Amino acid sequence: MKSQDNSDESFRLDQLSRRAFLNSTAALGLTSALAGPLAATRVRAAEPKKGGKLIAGVAHGSTTDSLDPATYENNYTVGLANGIHNFLTEIDGDGQLVPELAESWEPSDKAARWTFKLRKGIEFHNGKTMTANDVVASVNHHRGEDTKSGAKPIVAGIKEIFADDDHTVTFELDSGNADFAFIMSDIHLPIVPARNDGTIDWQSGIGAGGYRLSSFDPGVRATFKRNPNYWKADRAHLDEIELLSIVDAAARSNALMTGEIHVLDRCDLKTVHLLKRRENVRVEEVTGTLHYTFPMRTDLAPFDNADVRLALKLAVDREELVQKILRGHGIVGNDHPIGPANRFYAKELEQRAYDPDKARFHLKKAGAEGLKVDLSAADAAFGGAVDAAVLYKEHAAKAGIDINVVREPNDGYWSNVWLKKPWCACYWSGRPTEDWMFSMAYEAGADWNDTYWENERFNKLLVEARAELDRDKRQEMYVEMQSLVRDDGGTVVPMFANYVFAVSDKVQHPASMAGNWDLDGERFMERWWFG
Repeated sequence: MKSQDNSDESFRLDQLSRRAFLNSTAALGLTSALAGPLAATRVRAAEPKKGGKLIAGVAHGSTTDSLDPATYENNYTVGLANGIHNFLTEIDGDGQLVPELAESWEPSDKAARWTFKLRKGIEFHNGKTMTANDVVASVNHHRGEDTKSGAKPIVAGIKEIFADDDHTVTFELDSGNADFAFIMSDIHLPIVPARNDGTIDWQSGIGAGGYRLSSFDPGVRATFKRNPNYWKADRAHLDEIELLSIVDAAARSNALMTGEIHVLDRCDLKTVHLLKRRENVRVEEVTGTLHYTFPMRTDLAPFDNADVRLALKLAVDREELVQKILRGHGIVGNDHPIGPANRFYAKELEQRAYDPDKARFHLKKAGAEGLKVDLSAADAAFGGAVDAAVLYKEHAAKAGIDINVVREPNDGYWSNVWLKKPWCACYWSGRPTEDWMFSMAYEAGADWNDTYWENERFNKLLVEARAELDRDKRQEMYVEMQSLVRDDGGTVVPMFANYVFAVSDKVQHPASMAGNWDLDGERFMERWWFG
């Protein structure tokens, strides 16, 4: 995945169509690719320089944010985490899975046992040397029935973790997992200093990353200083960083144009042309797995009826949303979370189209003619979410559906609306593997299953596909799972969006940038520099 200048739209669309080529290169995930290079960058990649203070304004952040890695849930906390922490594995700028705190890893017993060799001499910010005990405690923080961690579903398959010695950790799983090494790069799983009682010290914000946390004001700002003892000699180029929560898109744009900040994410696509006109500003985009959704709680009426859910999926004009909300910076979705950037994307599934008459048919079948429903939205969910909901309302009216758009406050949206209101707007950055995405948000009982959906066949396939090492068999399973989510699931997935961001012309970055999160996989703090 590469960055590219937004001014050449035909070039962008040509590259976008090439994302579907992905093939697995190693069944056990030793060197598996998330995505390959899609385009030659239009940005000059100069040699990194040290020094300077970078100020970034990001579209998320809430007063309920916490330093507890179990609670990371938005781009603000993800960016913060990648600045102060390291993980066992890392997704690099080319979308490859590479070692970070782990030097290497080796699967055995049909991928049900994984042994990680740790780097030696890694220091936390407090001077403590990292050992296998820190890894064990860090992962255990997300295990157990009482944990509320967003990583709970993806670590649920771990039976035991052993510190074989100070630099070796072994994971025993309840079944084979060909993608387990990918899981260790999850944003919830940084390696944090362990206490003597086996818990972790997350409250202090101490990690092993390129920056030390100087201050943290939830929902407002966080400040950082470079870690002078950082083990990566080619990273963490900046002396200081300030991370600001600027949820309002216009305010972010104005701050960049006036020089108050150097980086912003989630460009307002309605006004991005104004940023492009500025001589000291560069607008870029990266393709990846980001998708926007409207999840329905299938445990609540009327969304507990599959025909009602299908009617609502047929009642949205995806093409219009892509053109008017994304301004063409994306592609239509097909009501499942797996996109062309994933290895097992089901390109053979028929693309669902806007069909008000068919929607009426399913409403009648459900006995729900004249359906009236509330749809909660705020631009905290994704840029243009309220406008998207209003457009959806107009589309659905032609199918005899009355959608009442409820405009929710941006602050606290993820705490008070998502997972709570019956139907709302949401975004997902996606995940590098199908199993990861499905386990996080679609498996029955998963904490982040925002539709509360349960499908016996889907859950059976999820377990089987996870342990299957034959690529063709996995492909068949994941295609069927995408079909089940598409036709029976509770979420409307109308579009996949590109990450569109803007930077000061002083900011430089590598030629390749990751697309698993905004801003170079939210690794901008350690990967970018001033030119």
